[in-house]
Amino acid sequence: MLQTFRASSLKRVAKTLVPVVLAACSAFANAKDVTFVLDFNVNGRHAYYFVALEKGYYKEQGLDVTIVRSGGSADAIKKVAAGQAQIGFADAGSLILSRANDNVPVKLVSVVYQQAPHALFALESSGIKSAQDLVGKRVADSATSSVALMFGAYAKAAGIPKEKVSFVIADGSSLPAILATGRADAIGQYSVGAPILAKVVAPRKLVRLAYKDAGLDFYSNGLIASESMLKDDPETVRKFVAATLKGMKEAFRDPKAAGEILHKAQKQVDADVAEDETRAVAELAVASGMPMGSMTTAKMQATVDLVKNSFQLKREVTAEEMMATGFLPR
Repeated sequence: MLQTFRASSLKRVAKTLVPVVLAACSAFANAKDVTFVLDFNVNGRHAYYFVALEKGYYKEQGLDVTIVRSGGSADAIKKVAAGQAQIGFADAGSLILSRANDNVPVKLVSVVYQQAPHALFALESSGIKSAQDLVGKRVADSATSSVALMFGAYAKAAGIPKEKVSFVIADGSSLPAILATGRADAIGQYSVGAPILAKVVAPRKLVRLAYKDAGLDFYSNGLIASESMLKDDPETVRKFVAATLKGMKEAFRDPKAAGEILHKAQKQVDADVAEDETRAVAELAVASGMPMGSMTTAKMQATVDLVKNSFQLKREVTAEEMMATGFLPR
């Protein structure tokens, strides 16, 4: 009698579980492949993407995400435009330049850095204390860095002649060493990169010249997608944004765990540095009264105007042309 009961109970359990397991296997098998390109090498500031990977947030949305590096924001934009990546992470200023000068059909779908992280870093011993001290100096940065691309706007805001500052092209991964060894007077770097720079140059002290301290207030990095992707597969973009925002919230809630997750996936990134960079990103990503990841037409237009007033553009672009709304979680 007991055996009969157990057998019938197991059969009922099996009937319940099998469809669930099959559905889960089917969802995994049918997961949409997405190549996501970063704005640079993998750094601590990117921890939340790896949190979303590790915790299965992308999988929950039916996405099989592969994260790849790029040579900078302009390079990431080109890769998305060419279809080498479905979604990317890039700087708004670089996107405006690409759109205005080369008609690159790519748009922002969500802003991560609500405040500009662009900055120049120098050693305290260099004598550089303000923007005026950059005149006659050499700054190293990668060819497609948004810090270098937006330097004209910074120079104008700070009241210095941009042509009096020399930029030296270098591989992005070598910039901390270049600063530490004095091969350039300063380097371009996002403010979120301060923790790794401080570690490399210790015990010497850093000087940071942040673009926002010169009064520049503009959108920076966010998630981008090509117009064809937005037209043909908007649901994948929507799902990616939702999973990424979930990863951001979790990383900001526990930066230490986020740093450990990134280090586990990318051994070259120290967990403590990733933790500190995640805290720095959290400060940039939150705007008072605004949902995380959201953007307004007014601030996007202000970003467009800043670029327009600082660069020679082949044609004018509008805020509406730069952004695609409706991709945040409902």
